Amino acid sequence: MTQDFYVTSEGLKELKEELKVLVDVKRPELIDRVATARAHGDLSKNSEYAAATQDLAFAEGRMEELEELIAKAQIIKSGKNANHIVKLGSKVVLKTNGKSQTFELVGEWEANPLEQKISHTSPLGRALLGKKMGEQVEIDAPAGRVKYHIVKVH
Repeated sequence: MTQDFYVTSEGLKELKEELKVLVDVKRPELIDRVATARAHGDLSKNSEYAAATQDLAFAEGRMEELEELIAKAQIIKSGKNANHIVKLGSKVVLKTNGKSQTFELVGEWEANPLEQKISHTSPLGRALLGKKMGEQVEIDAPAGRVKYHIVKVH
């Protein structure tokens, strides 16, 4: 992974918790599962052994990925935004078609549209970065061109 990895402090905490569960709970369980399956004999015809080793390999790959992400994490600083410029970590109130919505601008790994968290690399995120309260942005959406008015940045 060569690109910057931006994450909130809460997101980093979640990654560390996931890694801890994988290392302390999941991997030991999977190692025991592999050992139990191995004890059943002929490994070439043992589907449980194949599944267990595949699950272990997947878990170990995820642990490596998490370790790399944690090592390269750059914490998104949130807090007072006196100049009201949209940046990573900003919460932005947008108005379009008479409706207001609040979005939080986060790194790609934390983006979750259901929680109103949008990635800084998404079309809307890219359009908002560096803009100020009172400005407008336009993006191409599946339903056509959408204009957003930036009502508040905090």
